[in-house]
Amino acid sequence: MNARRRFLQAAAAAAAAGLPALALPQVADLTDAINKAGRQRMLSQRMGKAYIAMVQGVEPVQAQQVLDRSMALFDRQLAELKAYASTPELRGTYGELEAAWSEYKGALVGAGPAKGGVSTVLGLSGKVLALAHKGTQQYEALMGKPLGRLVNVAGRQRMLSQRMAQFYLASAVPVDPAATRAEIAKARTEFVAALDTLRNAPEATARIKDELQLADAQWVLYDAALQKTAPGPKPQSDVFITSENILQVMDRVTGLYAGLKA
Repeated sequence: MNARRRFLQAAAAAAAAGLPALALPQVADLTDAINKAGRQRMLSQRMGKAYIAMVQGVEPVQAQQVLDRSMALFDRQLAELKAYASTPELRGTYGELEAAWSEYKGALVGAGPAKGGVSTVLGLSGKVLALAHKGTQQYEALMGKPLGRLVNVAGRQRMLSQRMAQFYLASAVPVDPAATRAEIAKARTEFVAALDTLRNAPEATARIKDELQLADAQWVLYDAALQKTAPGPKPQSDVFITSENILQVMDRVTGLYAGLKA
Protein backbone atom coordinates (compact mmCIF):
# COMPACT_ATOMS: atom_id res chain seq x y z
CA MET A 1 0.00 0.00 0.00
CA ASN A 2 1.53 3.35 -0.97
CA ALA A 3 1.94 6.24 1.48
CA ARG A 4 -0.79 8.35 -0.11
CA ARG A 5 -3.33 5.55 0.18
CA ARG A 6 -2.37 4.87 3.80
CA PHE A 7 -2.81 8.56 4.61
CA LEU A 8 -6.25 8.71 2.96
CA GLN A 9 -7.39 5.61 4.84
CA ALA A 10 -6.15 7.06 8.13
CA ALA A 11 -7.90 10.36 7.41
CA ALA A 12 -11.14 8.51 6.63
CA ALA A 13 -10.85 6.56 9.89
CA ALA A 14 -10.34 9.79 11.84
CA ALA A 15 -13.37 11.37 10.19
CA ALA A 16 -15.48 8.30 10.96
CA ALA A 17 -14.44 8.57 14.59
CA GLY A 18 -15.54 12.19 14.72
CA LEU A 19 -12.01 13.57 15.01
CA PRO A 20 -10.25 16.37 13.12
CA ALA A 21 -8.68 15.30 9.85
CA LEU A 22 -5.12 14.06 10.12
CA ALA A 23 -2.34 16.40 9.20
CA LEU A 24 -0.90 16.30 5.70
CA PRO A 25 2.46 14.53 5.49
CA GLN A 26 4.41 17.81 5.25
CA VAL A 27 3.98 21.57 5.65
CA ALA A 28 2.93 23.00 2.30
CA ASP A 29 3.44 26.73 2.90
CA LEU A 30 3.27 29.38 5.61
CA THR A 31 -0.52 29.38 5.88
CA ASP A 32 -0.38 25.61 6.34
CA ALA A 33 2.36 26.10 8.94
CA ILE A 34 0.16 28.57 10.87
CA ASN A 35 -2.77 26.16 10.64
CA LYS A 36 -0.76 23.20 11.95
CA ALA A 37 1.09 25.24 14.57
CA GLY A 38 -2.27 26.50 15.78
CA ARG A 39 -3.66 22.99 15.82
CA GLN A 40 -0.90 22.04 18.28
CA ARG A 41 -2.44 24.58 20.70
CA MET A 42 -5.79 22.84 20.37
CA LEU A 43 -4.30 19.40 20.86
CA SER A 44 -2.63 20.50 24.11
CA GLN A 45 -6.07 21.25 25.55
CA ARG A 46 -7.89 18.39 23.88
CA MET A 47 -5.52 15.83 25.38
CA GLY A 48 -6.07 17.35 28.82
CA LYS A 49 -9.82 17.21 28.28
CA ALA A 50 -9.64 13.55 27.27
CA TYR A 51 -7.44 12.65 30.26
CA ILE A 52 -9.79 14.30 32.75
CA ALA A 53 -12.82 12.71 31.04
CA MET A 54 -11.21 9.31 31.55
CA VAL A 55 -10.55 10.15 35.22
CA GLN A 56 -14.23 10.99 35.61
CA GLY A 57 -15.51 8.06 33.56
CA VAL A 58 -17.03 10.42 30.98
CA GLU A 59 -17.38 8.94 27.48
CA PRO A 60 -14.44 6.64 28.30
CA VAL A 61 -14.17 4.89 24.93
CA GLN A 62 -14.29 8.08 22.90
CA ALA A 63 -12.02 9.87 25.38
CA GLN A 64 -9.36 7.16 24.99
CA GLN A 65 -9.62 7.43 21.20
CA VAL A 66 -9.32 11.21 21.38
CA LEU A 67 -6.26 10.96 23.61
CA ASP A 68 -4.50 8.35 21.50
CA ARG A 69 -5.15 10.06 18.17
CA SER A 70 -4.36 13.51 19.51
CA MET A 71 -1.02 12.35 20.88
CA ALA A 72 -0.09 10.74 17.56
CA LEU A 73 -1.12 13.84 15.63
CA PHE A 74 0.83 16.13 17.98
CA ASP A 75 3.97 14.02 17.49
CA ARG A 76 3.62 14.05 13.71
CA GLN A 77 2.93 17.76 13.39
CA LEU A 78 5.73 18.64 15.79
CA ALA A 79 8.19 16.83 13.52
CA GLU A 80 6.76 18.60 10.45
CA LEU A 81 6.89 22.06 12.02
CA LYS A 82 10.43 21.55 13.32
CA ALA A 83 11.56 20.51 9.85
CA TYR A 84 9.88 23.55 8.27
CA ALA A 85 11.26 26.05 10.83
CA SER A 86 13.47 28.42 8.86
CA THR A 87 14.70 30.84 11.54
CA PRO A 88 16.77 30.38 14.71
CA GLU A 89 13.84 31.73 16.75
CA LEU A 90 11.44 29.12 15.37
CA ARG A 91 13.94 26.33 15.81
CA GLY A 92 14.47 27.42 19.40
CA THR A 93 10.75 27.50 20.12
CA TYR A 94 10.17 24.05 18.69
CA GLY A 95 13.11 22.68 20.63
CA GLU A 96 11.50 23.99 23.82
CA LEU A 97 8.12 22.65 22.76
CA GLU A 98 9.60 19.21 22.13
CA ALA A 99 11.00 19.13 25.69
CA ALA A 100 7.72 20.34 27.23
CA TRP A 101 5.76 17.84 25.16
CA SER A 102 7.95 14.97 26.38
CA GLU A 103 7.10 15.89 29.97
CA TYR A 104 3.40 16.31 29.19
CA LYS A 105 3.24 13.01 27.34
CA GLY A 106 4.75 11.26 30.36
CA ALA A 107 2.03 12.69 32.61
CA LEU A 108 -0.72 11.68 30.19
CA VAL A 109 0.26 8.03 29.84
CA GLY A 110 2.76 7.32 32.61
CA ALA A 111 0.59 5.99 35.43
CA GLY A 112 -2.88 5.98 33.89
CA PRO A 113 -5.66 8.52 34.51
CA ALA A 114 -6.05 9.41 38.19
CA LYS A 115 -7.51 12.32 40.13
CA GLY A 116 -4.11 12.97 41.64
CA GLY A 117 -2.71 13.62 38.17
CA VAL A 118 -5.26 16.19 37.05
CA SER A 119 -3.49 19.25 38.46
CA THR A 120 -0.21 18.14 36.89
CA VAL A 121 -1.87 17.57 33.52
CA LEU A 122 -3.50 20.99 33.65
CA GLY A 123 -0.19 22.67 34.41
CA LEU A 124 1.69 20.87 31.66
CA SER A 125 -1.10 21.42 29.13
CA GLY A 126 -0.76 25.14 29.82
CA LYS A 127 3.02 25.01 29.35
CA VAL A 128 2.70 23.19 26.03
CA LEU A 129 -0.07 25.58 24.97
CA ALA A 130 2.10 28.63 25.63
CA LEU A 131 4.96 27.30 23.52
CA ALA A 132 2.65 26.12 20.72
CA HIS A 133 1.09 29.59 20.68
CA LYS A 134 4.54 31.19 20.53
CA GLY A 135 5.39 29.09 17.49
CA THR A 136 2.10 30.00 15.81
CA GLN A 137 2.73 33.68 16.39
CA GLN A 138 6.25 33.37 14.97
CA TYR A 139 4.97 31.68 11.82
CA GLU A 140 2.31 34.39 11.44
CA ALA A 141 4.96 37.11 11.80
CA LEU A 142 7.13 35.35 9.22
CA MET A 143 4.22 35.41 6.77
CA GLY A 144 3.50 39.07 7.52
CA LYS A 145 0.13 39.24 5.79
CA PRO A 146 -3.45 39.78 7.05
CA LEU A 147 -4.46 36.29 5.95
CA GLY A 148 -1.93 34.82 8.36
CA ARG A 149 -3.68 36.54 11.27
CA LEU A 150 -7.07 35.18 10.18
CA VAL A 151 -5.72 31.63 9.99
CA ASN A 152 -4.26 32.17 13.46
CA VAL A 153 -7.51 33.55 14.88
CA ALA A 154 -9.61 30.78 13.33
CA GLY A 155 -7.18 28.16 14.56
CA ARG A 156 -7.23 29.58 18.05
CA GLN A 157 -10.99 28.99 18.19
CA ARG A 158 -10.25 25.27 18.09
CA MET A 159 -8.04 25.65 21.16
CA LEU A 160 -10.61 27.72 23.03
CA SER A 161 -13.31 25.12 22.36
CA GLN A 162 -11.17 22.46 24.02
CA ARG A 163 -9.91 24.69 26.81
CA MET A 164 -13.44 25.42 28.01
CA ALA A 165 -14.25 21.71 28.08
CA GLN A 166 -11.00 20.84 29.84
CA PHE A 167 -11.65 23.31 32.65
CA TYR A 168 -15.32 22.37 32.89
CA LEU A 169 -14.35 18.75 33.47
CA ALA A 170 -11.60 19.80 35.89
CA SER A 171 -14.10 21.78 37.94
CA ALA A 172 -16.02 18.56 38.59
CA VAL A 173 -12.95 16.66 39.92
CA PRO A 174 -12.87 19.23 41.65
CA VAL A 175 -9.79 21.33 40.92
CA ASP A 176 -10.00 24.93 42.18
CA PRO A 177 -13.59 25.62 41.06
CA ALA A 178 -13.22 29.41 41.22
CA ALA A 179 -10.14 29.38 38.98
CA THR A 180 -11.68 26.94 36.51
CA ARG A 181 -14.84 29.06 36.23
CA ALA A 182 -12.70 32.13 35.57
CA GLU A 183 -10.79 30.32 32.81
CA ILE A 184 -14.05 29.20 31.18
CA ALA A 185 -15.47 32.73 31.32
CA LYS A 186 -12.31 34.21 29.80
CA ALA A 187 -12.25 31.66 26.99
CA ARG A 188 -15.96 32.15 26.30
CA THR A 189 -15.52 35.92 25.89
CA GLU A 190 -12.56 35.44 23.54
CA PHE A 191 -14.38 32.78 21.52
CA VAL A 192 -17.45 34.94 20.89
CA ALA A 193 -15.34 38.00 19.96
CA ALA A 194 -13.27 35.96 17.50
CA LEU A 195 -16.40 34.62 15.79
CA ASP A 196 -17.30 38.22 14.99
CA THR A 197 -13.79 38.90 13.70
CA LEU A 198 -13.93 35.90 11.37
CA ARG A 199 -17.46 36.64 10.20
CA ASN A 200 -16.72 40.28 9.38
CA ALA A 201 -13.34 39.75 7.72
CA PRO A 202 -13.25 40.98 4.09
CA GLU A 203 -11.58 37.69 3.18
CA ALA A 204 -14.56 35.62 4.41
CA THR A 205 -16.03 33.74 1.45
CA ALA A 206 -19.62 32.52 1.15
CA ARG A 207 -18.42 29.04 2.10
CA ILE A 208 -16.65 30.37 5.18
CA LYS A 209 -19.73 32.34 6.22
CA ASP A 210 -21.88 29.21 5.83
CA GLU A 211 -19.52 27.29 8.10
CA LEU A 212 -19.55 30.13 10.61
CA GLN A 213 -23.34 30.00 10.69
CA LEU A 214 -23.03 26.33 11.56
CA ALA A 215 -20.47 27.29 14.21
CA ASP A 216 -23.00 29.72 15.67
CA ALA A 217 -25.58 26.93 15.93
CA GLN A 218 -23.08 24.56 17.52
CA TRP A 219 -21.99 27.28 19.91
CA VAL A 220 -25.55 27.68 21.21
CA LEU A 221 -25.59 23.98 22.13
CA TYR A 222 -22.08 24.01 23.56
CA ASP A 223 -22.59 27.15 25.60
CA ALA A 224 -25.82 25.73 27.03
CA ALA A 225 -23.92 22.61 28.09
CA LEU A 226 -21.20 24.72 29.73
CA GLN A 227 -23.83 26.57 31.78
CA LYS A 228 -25.01 23.37 33.47
CA THR A 229 -23.70 23.07 37.00
CA ALA A 230 -25.60 20.01 38.25
CA PRO A 231 -23.26 17.21 39.39
CA GLY A 232 -23.13 13.89 37.57
CA PRO A 233 -21.88 12.36 34.34
CA LYS A 234 -24.63 13.65 32.02
CA PRO A 235 -23.63 17.36 32.03
CA GLN A 236 -19.97 16.39 31.61
CA SER A 237 -20.83 14.08 28.73
CA ASP A 238 -22.81 16.87 27.05
CA VAL A 239 -19.82 19.20 27.30
CA PHE A 240 -17.44 16.56 25.97
CA ILE A 241 -19.62 15.79 22.95
CA THR A 242 -20.58 19.37 22.06
CA SER A 243 -16.94 20.46 22.36
CA GLU A 244 -16.03 17.81 19.78
CA ASN A 245 -18.81 18.96 17.46
CA ILE A 246 -17.81 22.62 17.45
CA LEU A 247 -14.17 21.64 17.05
CA GLN A 248 -15.04 19.93 13.76
CA VAL A 249 -16.61 23.11 12.41
CA MET A 250 -13.81 25.41 13.51
CA ASP A 251 -11.21 23.07 12.04
CA ARG A 252 -13.00 23.35 8.68
CA VAL A 253 -13.16 27.14 8.96
CA THR A 254 -9.44 27.30 9.69
CA GLY A 255 -8.71 25.04 6.74
CA LEU A 256 -10.81 27.24 4.46
CA TYR A 257 -8.96 30.38 5.54
CA ALA A 258 -5.64 28.56 5.14
CA GLY A 259 -6.64 27.61 1.61
CA LEU A 260 -7.15 31.21 0.46
CA LYS A 261 -4.55 33.00 -1.64
CA ALA A 262 -2.53 35.47 0.42
